[in-house]
Amino acid sequence: EKQKEGIGARVADWLFKKLWIWESCRNDAKVDMYRKMLWPEISGRVLDLGPGFAKSLEFLCHTTANDSSYVVDPAVIRSYTALEPNPFLYDKLHKNAEDNGFCVSYDQLTYPEGAGLDMESTKDDMVPFNIVRGTLDDESKIPQAVLDGAPYDTVLTSFSMCTVKDPEATVKNIVSLLKPGGKYVFIEHVLQPDVGDPHVIEDNNVNVKFWARFQMFINPLWKIIGHGCHINRRTGNIIANASGWASVDYTSVRPVIDLQSRIMPLSFGIAKKEKGQ
Repeated sequence: EKQKEGIGARVADWLFKKLWIWESCRNDAKVDMYRKMLWPEISGRVLDLGPGFAKSLEFLCHTTANDSSYVVDPAVIRSYTALEPNPFLYDKLHKNAEDNGFCVSYDQLTYPEGAGLDMESTKDDMVPFNIVRGTLDDESKIPQAVLDGAPYDTVLTSFSMCTVKDPEATVKNIVSLLKPGGKYVFIEHVLQPDVGDPHVIEDNNVNVKFWARFQMFINPLWKIIGHGCHINRRTGNIIANASGWASVDYTSVRPVIDLQSRIMPLSFGIAKKEKGQ
C-alpha cells in the first residue's frame, strides 16, 4: 500500500510539472510586476518555501562579477535555501539558480538522488544555493538542513501557501525560523477579499460576492487539478493573525486580465518578526 501511495505521489508530482511549465509562464506575466516591488527587500540568509522553478530569482539584487557576468549580489544575499517538495521541478530550479550565479547543492538527507549534481564553486564569492526536499507543515518533520540554516534573515513564499496542508502551522514555523526582526516576504493568490477590505488597493469593480462563491464552488475540483492548490484561502489574514509579528504590511489587488485572474486575486507584502523573540 505504501508503495502504491509512493508511485501515485510521484505520478502526481510529474503531472504537476507538466502543468506548471505552461501555467507558471502565465502566472509570471501577471505577477512579476509585484515581485519586482518586493524582491529587493530579500537579503541575508534566505529560506524560499516552495520556489518551483524559481524564475523570480532574476529580481533579487544582482551585481556585475569580474568576468562581466550578471549574478546575485553576495553582499546582499549570503545564502539561499530552496525548500521544494516536488523533485520533478529540480532541473529547472537548478538551472535558474545557476543562471543567476548561485553555487547549487542538494541536501543529501532529503534528496540522496542529488549526489553528484552539486556544482563546484568556480568563484570564491559565489552564493550557496541548497535545494532541500520537504515542507514546513509539521514542526517535527522540518528537514534538518532547514533547521541548520536558521535563523533566517528572510523567508519567502510565492504562490506556495495555497498548497501547504496546514497554512497556520506553516506560518507559525516561518516565524520560529526567522531571526528577531527578520522579514517574511510573500505574494499569494487568495479568496476574493470582502467588499470594503482596507487592504484592497485595486478593485476594478469586480463582483466580489459572485467570484468568491465561484471560488468556493470550484475549489474541490481545483485542488485535484492543481496538485493540492486551494483557491479559497484568506492567506493575507492568516499571516496577519499569526502571533510573533511586530508588523504585517500587505495589500490586495483584484486583477481582471482574464477569467483566471478573477478567481486568483492577490495579497502581497512583508511581515516583520518582533525583535525580542
